[in-house]
Amino acid sequence: MSARDTTEFGVADARNVISIPRETDDKYSRGVVGFVTGSREYPGAAVLGVSAAYRTGVGMVRYVGPKAVGRLVLARRPETVLGIGGVRAWVLGSGVSWPIADSETESMMKVAIGMGSHVVLDAGALNLVTELPFRERVVITPHARELSRLMTDVAANPAEWSEDIVAQDPARAAARAATELGVVVCLKGHVTHIAATDSDGLTEFAVTSPTTWLATAGTGDVLAGIMGAVIATNEPASARELARCAAAAVFVHGRAASIASAGGPIAALDVADAVPAAVREVLCA
Repeated sequence: MSARDTTEFGVADARNVISIPRETDDKYSRGVVGFVTGSREYPGAAVLGVSAAYRTGVGMVRYVGPKAVGRLVLARRPETVLGIGGVRAWVLGSGVSWPIADSETESMMKVAIGMGSHVVLDAGALNLVTELPFRERVVITPHARELSRLMTDVAANPAEWSEDIVAQDPARAAARAATELGVVVCLKGHVTHIAATDSDGLTEFAVTSPTTWLATAGTGDVLAGIMGAVIATNEPASARELARCAAAAVFVHGRAASIASAGGPIAALDVADAVPAAVREVLCA
């Protein structure tokens, strides 16, 4: 399927995905998202993702990772619960090197995967896609270079996955990767392409960022946190629904960046802090 066949995901689509708390909800029924993110080299990734998840409107956040990183998370978000526990969605790999250098972090990721919840694989966790016992509940969030590297490692025809080929037709690359891997692919860029396959065929969405100021360090960690929260508050029952959750997260991320920017430069935490305003804008549109 070519790029012209990809559906542009807009505000009405996002509004249909965003979950509003009911009067009967508590922190558990609202949705719990867990993070195995951050490292000694990139501790801020955990803070950014956890902050973004809370600002998106999730009931609880669990953090599992290096103790020093956990202390930073608590300093910024004292509501966070440390340790493994029941969650609806896991966010893995933001701020973790590829290949994973910390065996304890990798072990914790595999424990999280083994719980059978929905999973967002980002950055250092992308290669774990080949070890998953299930794939229909998984989203991967690479940019073009990361998708090229991943598919060069695992695809039947690695030569077809150079970074140039991926960048030249990202819609086709996302669709092919979704088909080959059996997961939802969220290929990040100024135009982000989301693709998924299931028994009904191929689902494709495109989300165009309203600002180019989003191209700055840490914003991918914020997106992963938003995505984990959207998934945890929706519990999607199919790959198609999961793709809609991923696209809604990308849409909210872009709107938050536009609000934070107001036409000027931004930092990643600015985007996380603007997420409530972005959600309100989506719901009131």
